[in-house]
Amino acid sequence: MNQAKLLWKPSASVIEKSNLATFAHARGIPLDFPILYEWSIQNREEFWNGVWQFTGIIGTRGTATLSESKPFVDSAWFDDATLNFAENLLKFKDEKTALVEINESGERLELTYKQLHVRTAALARELKRLGITTNDRVAAWLPNNADTVIAMLATTSIGAVWSSCSPDFGIEGAFDRFSQIEPKLLLATDRYQYNGRTFDVTENVESLIARMPSIEHTLYRSADAERCDFQRLYKSESENVEFERLPFNHPLYIMFSSGTTGVPKCIIHGAGGTLIQHVKEHQLHVDLTRSDVLFFFTTTGWMMWNWLISGLASGCTLVLYDGSPFFPRRDSLIDLVDQEQISVFGVGAKYISSIEHVKVKPRETHDLSSLRTILTTGSPLSHESFDYVYRDFKKDVWLASISGGTDLISCFVLGNPLSGVYQGEIQGPGLGMATSVFDDSGQSLLDQKGELVCTKSFPSAPIGFWNDTDGSRYHGAYFARFNETWAHGDFAEINSTTGGYVIHGRSDAVLNPGGVRIGTAEIYRQLERFDEIVDAVCVGQDWADDTRIVLFIVLKEGLRLNKYLRKDIRAAIRKNASPRHIPAKIEQVTDIPRTRSGKIAELAVREIIHGREVKNTSALENPECLVQFKGHDALES
Repeated sequence: MNQAKLLWKPSASVIEKSNLATFAHARGIPLDFPILYEWSIQNREEFWNGVWQFTGIIGTRGTATLSESKPFVDSAWFDDATLNFAENLLKFKDEKTALVEINESGERLELTYKQLHVRTAALARELKRLGITTNDRVAAWLPNNADTVIAMLATTSIGAVWSSCSPDFGIEGAFDRFSQIEPKLLLATDRYQYNGRTFDVTENVESLIARMPSIEHTLYRSADAERCDFQRLYKSESENVEFERLPFNHPLYIMFSSGTTGVPKCIIHGAGGTLIQHVKEHQLHVDLTRSDVLFFFTTTGWMMWNWLISGLASGCTLVLYDGSPFFPRRDSLIDLVDQEQISVFGVGAKYISSIEHVKVKPRETHDLSSLRTILTTGSPLSHESFDYVYRDFKKDVWLASISGGTDLISCFVLGNPLSGVYQGEIQGPGLGMATSVFDDSGQSLLDQKGELVCTKSFPSAPIGFWNDTDGSRYHGAYFARFNETWAHGDFAEINSTTGGYVIHGRSDAVLNPGGVRIGTAEIYRQLERFDEIVDAVCVGQDWADDTRIVLFIVLKEGLRLNKYLRKDIRAAIRKNASPRHIPAKIEQVTDIPRTRSGKIAELAVREIIHGREVKNTSALENPECLVQFKGHDALES
């Protein structure tokens, strides 16, 4: 690993005022993140008990913090604790702004914590009237707005199980997900906005209802006041929410994997594990307080929506945005920073690289005085994007790249308020998360690439997969590779000097020419140097008893790939990576397939070029582009 370049570090006063400093001082631990992290791993019961206490979780903690079994999956956290997830997100009931909802048209809605409580009470009462009870599944086909948050809170307040996807999912995508869990209630919208257009999805909703006999009731969210069940219910007399306190591992969410190799996995997350992990990350890692305004660009089909909404448990203000991040202008989201005085601004790594390519320079066009933290996730943030943030976005800002996933509904590695930010690196591991990087034989690595793993149990591990009665699918997904160790599927590296992590891409998409493992992010990084290149996907093709690297690129409008650009790309990769990284084939395409959370769908392209079927195209934002990779003539020689 190369010597890392320090881009930013927190001042002594900022460190001392942080939540993490208060947490550490109370336990007599030095304000040194590696020391604090090691303590959290060696004293996991004390650490997680401390998180419960420090973050003010409401509930009965019980006496059994961890009942640890040799099988990772059989370890139980807070086995005799009881709580209610919604009660913890609604523990504030004052006039402070809880939610700000904004859409592409500029329409804005603001709700206080008191109003949020009142509306949740009204909807919860209706759910009970409809016969929704503990363990019933509620499916939400809704956009990212206040009504969706209220519906989730109402659902979880009575112990029902929430599952959602965004309305831009087609009928097959929604059916593949929701049909597996047999919801009793469907919450749906009849339209949504994106990129300046309004899409009517009434037929999709009616088709889904017709195909799913488990759905007994439907509540609509509509711009048509006469049809909008939500607005009708909000007019009812207000009352306090009645929270059903349930076991720590009571099912809270059913999340869906975004892979393209089969029907999405239905991942069940428990209420207590989700809550304690999120408040830990928000308060100890992001340093969130009641004075903060938190934003993350997400849809209801991505786990970052669930992560964002948990910010209510810290009493801050959430900004919800529904629509395209680039409408009506490339810097529309950045306008929100000044308009709403956002202090923590979260986006996908692809968003950062996109505005960098079109020369957006927020420091020249916006005030940004409220902004202290930028969060990025979804894919590895390139070295060049790190430089761009500090050069053209804001010089004095904490850039915290984070990485985890739907599988744990949280992060394995993320930022922390005590450490510096180094170019291309995630600051460090999550407290209480025993992360490491393994080689193929299960030995720990430093300064070398390998599998990102977690060697000890943690509270937000899934409580299982839906309809996986013997646990075989769950075990196969995470524990088949290394004995009693969670293998996350990321190709990663730990810098022994800084303690930072670099994610080189998904390990199932790692390239293996000549038996040498290469992360795709290493190649994408070199492409950032070319203004002509808009997007790219890199895959391995089986060829002549080996694997060769194939690179597909999207160029700016009007440009054509020629031998000179091919030569320049190969030269840059040879110079800045290695000769083994050089693609055997470089071809031009018009679009790159991405999942709905913005991740490059490398596996889908790999399947297509080998003549295999992509089984879950509904997971893709733009599945129509796959046809250009099928039977590509250049790959036949």
